[in-house]
Amino acid sequence: MAKKKVTNVNLVQRPIKKWAPLFILPTFAAFCIGFVWPFLQGIYLSFCNFNTPKDAKWTGIVNYTKVFSDAGFMNAFKNTAAFAIVSIILINVVAFFIAYALTQKLRGSNLFRTVFFMPNLIGGVVLGYIWSMIFDGILKQYGTYLTANGTYGFWGLVILVAWQQIGYMMIIYIAGLQAVPEDMLEAARIDGANSKETLFKVIIPNVMPAITTCTFLTLTNSFKMFDQNLALTGGLPSVIENGAKVNVTELLALNIYSTYNINKNWHGVAQAKAVVFFILVAVLAIAQQAATRSKEVQQ
Repeated sequence: MAKKKVTNVNLVQRPIKKWAPLFILPTFAAFCIGFVWPFLQGIYLSFCNFNTPKDAKWTGIVNYTKVFSDAGFMNAFKNTAAFAIVSIILINVVAFFIAYALTQKLRGSNLFRTVFFMPNLIGGVVLGYIWSMIFDGILKQYGTYLTANGTYGFWGLVILVAWQQIGYMMIIYIAGLQAVPEDMLEAARIDGANSKETLFKVIIPNVMPAITTCTFLTLTNSFKMFDQNLALTGGLPSVIENGAKVNVTELLALNIYSTYNINKNWHGVAQAKAVVFFILVAVLAIAQQAATRSKEVQQ
């Protein structure tokens, strides 16, 4: 009977192995056409001066030298780094403790989960315009407005993004909290651990996979921020630094977009910025994954 079972399994697996490439081929072809080829072409165009890909002319590393000498790009990098640090900490801390509260058999917790998650369903551009009206309505009482001051614009972006993303991260943390083994919690209670000790020595170590996921998502979302930045502040206000115009609240994605659309002679520079942007986000994401996953293994 055992031999017969093995034979039957082989009979099923044989045609799957034979025809699997045929079924994978359409998806693989779409991936190559929609991602791999445009990505490779983008790297090539970053070394060219062009208006359209067909009239591209090779210029070497000139575009990259312009990238790192562009005051606007360096300012956008500083803004994005500061924004990422603040938003990662704020979103994850608040989302975790909301999730923790909603897993404590709180009455009406399902309703609260739905309410907290709903902002994530609204598009970034819509949110940007809605919150710009809210902030301007509040600041008008003090004789100012959102884009009059870089500090207002920065914290306005932080509040907007936190309001939008906390509910999504909360759902992931709830799933992680519900997966904590009940016998470990029971053992902690028997050993006399208080709620604080249980949280930091039992719950958080077991929720590390969820922390890894949420940190990765908030990190990449912070660096890719575009539509909210465009709709809320548009990078304003603008100042002149060392003879160059700099948008105070402009993040990296918006800076790349502005470089491409405002100056036709800088299309290659915008593409070079996009390549640098990709490398930066990829390196940070891989480093973050390695750092947090190592703690998962230790736990």
